[in-house]
Amino acid sequence: MSVHAHQEEGLPIASVEQATGIARATLRIWERRYGFPQPGRDLRGERSYPDEQVRKLRLIADLMARGHRPGRLVELSTQQLAALAGPAGSRGAAGAATPSVDDPMIAPLRAHDLRAVLHLLEEGVRNMGLEGFVTERMPAMNVNVGLAWARGELEIYEEHLYSEAVQQVLRTHIARVPHGEPRGPRVLLATFSEEAHGLGLLMAQALLALAGCPCASLGVRVPVPQIVTATSAFRADAVGLSFTASMNPAHVLRGLEQLRGELAPHIAIWAGGSSPVLARHRMPGVQHMAHIRDLQPAISRWRAAA
Repeated sequence: MSVHAHQEEGLPIASVEQATGIARATLRIWERRYGFPQPGRDLRGERSYPDEQVRKLRLIADLMARGHRPGRLVELSTQQLAALAGPAGSRGAAGAATPSVDDPMIAPLRAHDLRAVLHLLEEGVRNMGLEGFVTERMPAMNVNVGLAWARGELEIYEEHLYSEAVQQVLRTHIARVPHGEPRGPRVLLATFSEEAHGLGLLMAQALLALAGCPCASLGVRVPVPQIVTATSAFRADAVGLSFTASMNPAHVLRGLEQLRGELAPHIAIWAGGSSPVLARHRMPGVQHMAHIRDLQPAISRWRAAA
């Protein structure tokens, strides 16, 4: 196999950012500062990341969410990172190894059984209700699927299959929520430009629909000035933002500071997700939501104050 053919097998930096939640700017900084990752170059001269490096980056992202520092993590091997994360499992050559992540969603994803994946999701909503599914089942399932990918039990495309299936099911059930008399607050949902993951927004959208709150979601990768403009256009009372654990903390804080400074003081900012910086650095005028369940009390408090 030629060198160029091998290079073409890697992932471009945009795909690595989406798969790991680590911003591309952070990947470049780590490359200079720590010597990892060490991407090759594709035929156009763009960075190309081998699967093994992407897997290591996903483990690093998982461990950073638990408070570990990247400078120490990048020095460890993939095997050492997996051991640090917990009991590791690996997919055998035939894909028959028993998953080490204990979640019924993993097996049908490994088997590429979309019908079974959708059935499990629909069954979860049916048994728990949309609210229970979003607040209890989905947070654990999201973590388990991500961890299975990091440990080599799922491929990137299998994780993407999960994400698309969840979006399909949630959007269908959100559309079925009865429309009563709208009640405030009016909420705008988005992520900053550096954040590519949107499942948290969809979970929030489901709870807002159940609460009768008018909601507009801009999706992912929205520049702060556009969020400010949209807040005015939709006459939003609150802006809900989602952050994954590996988004650059400086980008999180800088974006929130800019947004808070440009929005009117009466407009609430709700910052949710697994980014550790949200808990470590409390910002005046920004409410941190450590869990999706925190959204419902925030709605009640807003209504009481209004």
